[in-house]
Amino acid sequence: MRDSQITLTVGESRHLQATDASDAAAKAVWSSSDSKIAAVSADGAVTAVAPGSCTITATLSADSTVFGNVTVTVVPAQTESPENSDEIGTTEPIPAKTEPPAAQADPTEPTYIQGILIANKTYALPKTFDPGVDPEAKAMFDKMQKAAAQEGLNIYISSGYRSYDYQVKVYNSMVKAYGKKYADEVSARPGYSEHQTGLVFDLNSIDLSFAQTKESKWVDAHAHEYGFIIRYPEGKDAITGYSYEPWHLRYLGVENATKVYNSGLTLEEYLGITSKYPD
Repeated sequence: MRDSQITLTVGESRHLQATDASDAAAKAVWSSSDSKIAAVSADGAVTAVAPGSCTITATLSADSTVFGNVTVTVVPAQTESPENSDEIGTTEPIPAKTEPPAAQADPTEPTYIQGILIANKTYALPKTFDPGVDPEAKAMFDKMQKAAAQEGLNIYISSGYRSYDYQVKVYNSMVKAYGKKYADEVSARPGYSEHQTGLVFDLNSIDLSFAQTKESKWVDAHAHEYGFIIRYPEGKDAITGYSYEPWHLRYLGVENATKVYNSGLTLEEYLGITSKYPD
């Protein structure tokens, strides 16, 4: 395949081609892992159907062991917001898909995309960026914690703000213990950690067992009401750059968090950006 990952808007189409120039490549059999998100025709034309992610596969008919995959991310089409409308149920506009800013290996300023501070494997934060815990995010967490407590649930912060220097220690300890490859799957390199934004809280046990608790299920359903999203959802590793973390909450504000939650997309998918280290 010429591309390993593409992003399309609902309704948009793109023709894919196998990179093998042989006659066998021309007879590739195309398939989609989820045609409800993106459908593919017999000649490799991909059509975005609904928001989400799926995999398009081309398998050579002459040899089924030879194949190629493309990850397709479908983002919502921009909708027009009726002027001066107070009608209940009016669809809120999805931010227009724009060309994301170029990533910098050693930035001097943090990156904001559509007003949202970004820290992922593509976009690093300056070493000097040192905001501490965001007071609005903490106030909204406190409010969410009280709401959960009223239902007999106990959610608490186990890890919050981390400075650049502190993340150096965290990441290096992971590399020393488990190796660089595994460390990059579960821990951020210094400057690339969301914890440095001051907008992230890790909850409770910081373990996958948290996903099976009543607290986790309540957070999944209600976090957006307080401005938070589950930043690294299950099955989205290839998009977010990190394995599933049901405990990792990112504060976006109620409006943005609700839009992302209702879209069913990760933050990367919603904004149309990548999360990949430069090397």
